[in-house]
Amino acid sequence: MTQTTTPTIDEKVMPDPDVQRAERRKLAMLFGIMAGGITLSVMTGTFPVVAFCIAMVAVVMIHEAAHFVAAKWSGMKATEFFFGFGPRLWSIRKGETEYGIKAIPFGGYVKIIGMSNLERDIDPADEPRTYRQASYPKRMLVAMAGVATHFTMAFLLLVLLLSAVGVPNYENPSLNVGSISRLDTGAAPAVDAGFKVGDRIVSVGGTPVTNWDEVPPIIRANPGRPVDFVVEREGARLTLTATPATLEADGETRGFIGVSPKPTVERLNPLAASGRAVSDIWALSTGSVKALGSFFSPGALSDYAGQLTNAGNKTPAAGDDQRFVSVVGVARIAGQAAESGLFNVIYLLVLLNIFIGVFNLVPLLPLDGGHVAIGTYERLRSRGGRRYQADVGKMMPVAAAVILILVLIGVTSIYLDIVKPVANPFQ
Repeated sequence: MTQTTTPTIDEKVMPDPDVQRAERRKLAMLFGIMAGGITLSVMTGTFPVVAFCIAMVAVVMIHEAAHFVAAKWSGMKATEFFFGFGPRLWSIRKGETEYGIKAIPFGGYVKIIGMSNLERDIDPADEPRTYRQASYPKRMLVAMAGVATHFTMAFLLLVLLLSAVGVPNYENPSLNVGSISRLDTGAAPAVDAGFKVGDRIVSVGGTPVTNWDEVPPIIRANPGRPVDFVVEREGARLTLTATPATLEADGETRGFIGVSPKPTVERLNPLAASGRAVSDIWALSTGSVKALGSFFSPGALSDYAGQLTNAGNKTPAAGDDQRFVSVVGVARIAGQAAESGLFNVIYLLVLLNIFIGVFNLVPLLPLDGGHVAIGTYERLRSRGGRRYQADVGKMMPVAAAVILILVLIGVTSIYLDIVKPVANPFQ
């Protein structure tokens, strides 16, 4: 007689109700903190910066999600998918993967087993599902998935920008006032005269104007002398009198009141926008490669060291326009972009996606490009059906140096962005 037993469920697999309740409370608390932070940002007028930071978090997590989806599709085992680094704040296990949030919100990661031959504590039953045992095409798919999302997002954002939002045309601006500025001395004749952004200039000094190019010559020719401006505002015509400030430039005395035109907007059809987006991405990508190479040149590194030692000096120094910008600087620039219009906000997202994509292609561990380089090297060294595996251990000192350099650049960039912020790129 064969003895039968009732199958039992492995208790380790069954979720503990108390643990589940505790994790739900943690998650509710985290959402409460985030909601409070967003509410506070709305009340303090910093919501555009917070919204941009949320968008960047989404960009990072889409990058990691691409690695995760590619790994699962390729049959690899991913054991962790986390936002952030450091101590675990909240997590939940679904199937073979633990999803969660960690304390330091600067990035995220997916843990795929067997990313290198240094991992020895893998269950033999899981070995066929490791990254290192996958075919070359599957490894390249997983390694390149994150980078591909950045260029895809940049393309979609550019198409949206070019076809729906429109591109500012500064060559043929409108007669509407787009911005009002002050002199370094604090003088602001346009503000004193009562100009407002959106005013449409009809005439200057009694002379009707039909395009913006006719406005500056009259202002420049009347330093210190009152000039009457007829403007349209909300359907009504007003006469504003401004006295141009006196400026000395190129040996000439010129008038200045501080009004700049609002550019006209051009929109492309989706097909034309797609073609323009591809060419723009190529130009921006090659520009990012050149910028990276330029930053790590001896001269640029010397300039960067000089910026650190003279950070208290507010005078622009060599290399200021080429240095790395930290999350602090990006947040500040995002706020400035929000003040200057939707176009600049979206374009800033495009630039960041392209730069992150290009940077991740650098062929050094722990960047995605490092995994691509190792996989390609192994493929080239494999012969006669025998698979070659690179000794990743020999590359660990280089990887450690790369991480140290990235941390140093990150910390010093935060310092510079606090004590000596980069100039507003939208002015």
